[in-house]
Amino acid sequence: MTLLRSGSSTDTGLVRSVNQDLAVETGTLFAVADGMGGHAGGEVAARLAVDTLNVAFGAKPTGAGLSEAVSEANRVVFEHSLDNPDLRGMGTTMTAAALVNEDGKDVIALVNVGDSRSYRFHDGELSQITVDHSLAEEMVRSGEISEAEAAVHPHRHILTRALGVSDDVVVDLWRILPTRGDRFLLCSDGLTNELESPQIAEVLATVPDPQTAADLLVRAARTHGGSDNITVVVIDVVVGEDDRADLPVVAAVAPDFTSPAADEGPVEDPEVATGAAEGVEVLPGPEPLRPTFGARWRARRKARREARGRRLVTVRTVLFAALVVAIAYAAFYAVRWYDTNAYYVQIDNNELMIYHGRVGGGVLYKPVRVERTGVTTADVPAYTIPQLTSGVQESSLQAAQAYVYNLVASQRQITCAQNPLTSGCSTSSTTSTTLPAGGVATTTTTGAP
Repeated sequence: MTLLRSGSSTDTGLVRSVNQDLAVETGTLFAVADGMGGHAGGEVAARLAVDTLNVAFGAKPTGAGLSEAVSEANRVVFEHSLDNPDLRGMGTTMTAAALVNEDGKDVIALVNVGDSRSYRFHDGELSQITVDHSLAEEMVRSGEISEAEAAVHPHRHILTRALGVSDDVVVDLWRILPTRGDRFLLCSDGLTNELESPQIAEVLATVPDPQTAADLLVRAARTHGGSDNITVVVIDVVVGEDDRADLPVVAAVAPDFTSPAADEGPVEDPEVATGAAEGVEVLPGPEPLRPTFGARWRARRKARREARGRRLVTVRTVLFAALVVAIAYAAFYAVRWYDTNAYYVQIDNNELMIYHGRVGGGVLYKPVRVERTGVTTADVPAYTIPQLTSGVQESSLQAAQAYVYNLVASQRQITCAQNPLTSGCSTSSTTSTTLPAGGVATTTTTGAP
């Protein structure tokens, strides 16, 4: 039996006025859709796609069923655009993952159309599973440009495949064996346009809770520019299919790509053009997924037991091992909680930055910058500079933001006291008198008429 846990987060970003991204997060189905096609069209396309995906996959919860559900979502979005002239040309990307049981084994089925992405974090390494269906990516595959050039290419947002822009669409499909400790990341391009892979990997490696990791990734992308809507789903494999270290890891099969059809045009994000390029279908996962492996392993274990005439593992051994593991996990999460349950303010290149973590780094967690305040050392009292150079610890992000705000306010008061004629300073003054116990305090205010 496979056990998953997940977290998701989304944000409009700093440039767009409307969030056209949508996330799906259920016990077995997860998806990210990035709508395109104007102010209303993108929202409608994404909503139609995820609603159709939920219903269609629920009727056929298999890998093939997931791929067919995406095709059905394409048909619904396309026909809706034909019936509503105001929505003509709308579309959406879609990347989705689902836990399915095929031939008696749990697998992660993963599909993709467009430039939203899916990643796998396995054994400390982050690898991109999906391939962007974009004009720039086609140029990389044909050798015209490098991956570094594609990241800044003016055509990187022109899609060769999307849902809803044609009556048919090719869906890439992978099947991956769930292994305990693995993390899967589904995201819109609002995340990958702002953060490099090492930055994403650092968060996935150091933040154990999937919801916290999703929130932190979205916040970091927003801090780095937030030029688009940002949506993230993080999925953790808590218990794998057989949960055994010697079980082979099955990677996704890389598709064999072809060039777009000559008579079909690309699709541009956010303004969607007509048509979508044909791709090729990705075949199911490789041979190690066949169900005979578990049967052979159980048969060998039974033979060993019969040869020894007793059970290989006693109940006492299991209980002792469970206790040791529980204590180790409790100690680990206690240290992790201490490391991550704090924020601090520190000067970096003459600017006050807010970091998530402990000053100087924790035992297991390396601090991550979450906000550039825009406040320089000239905006705060001089006597606070030594403290800020070392780092000032706060209990929460809000407390750290309030601390910076109070520093700026204090410096303003100092400036106004030294030079009342400074722009923005009040020329009035207040004098308070405190009388003995039982008396009445009076306040006199004088100022320019």
